[in-house]
Amino acid sequence: MNNIIEFKNVSKQYDHVNKINVLNKINFNFKKGNIYSLVGPSGSGKSTLLNLLSLIDRPTTGTIRIFNNTINYNKSKDNDLLRAKKIGIIYQENNLLPDFTALENVYLARLAISNNKKKAIYDALTIINKLGISKRKNHFSNELSGGEIQRFAISRALINSPEIILADEPTGNLDASTADSIMELLLSLPKSCNLGLVVATHNQKFALRCDRVLILKGKIASPIQL
Repeated sequence: MNNIIEFKNVSKQYDHVNKINVLNKINFNFKKGNIYSLVGPSGSGKSTLLNLLSLIDRPTTGTIRIFNNTINYNKSKDNDLLRAKKIGIIYQENNLLPDFTALENVYLARLAISNNKKKAIYDALTIINKLGISKRKNHFSNELSGGEIQRFAISRALINSPEIILADEPTGNLDASTADSIMELLLSLPKSCNLGLVVATHNQKFALRCDRVLILKGKIASPIQL
């Protein structure tokens, strides 16, 4: 069994004036080597599900197991370290730190789990060279194109050799040509880096290229095998 993350009866509610049920009794296993797309209208729970997968948020009910370990949300430091080591996250918005160069943004993520700065820089340079952006490594985010920013964001997500990558609308702010190039790069990662990929997207072309399409309507409804 190559399950990376397992959901068992996972529900998520938000308490406002009335309780809002966002996700309802999800039972699903995410496996290494597979590419999953999360699709559905705005408010259907895509970002909420990604936040649960990344341990940024906790379920209201149910259990989540990551690498065969049941998550204990009272152990926040352990969960932060698990996220840093095993989970790479890519956001839609420019999430590079503006006061640091692109290279620094990549290798600083390694320093969260190791104090070996020399090795962190070496590994960061290796990754950004593979992604074809080494000439832009000393630039700041406001000097980069949208596609370059996303490639550095992907590099940062890969620096700790994660076993799963989570991406929230990674092509949403890009023009069509740039979106296609980022899509191809992301789709190549499971095989080239031996990991699982979960993408929340409104990009139908992207979704249909994935191994599994998970339609969210407050729950994962009848996952479609493509």
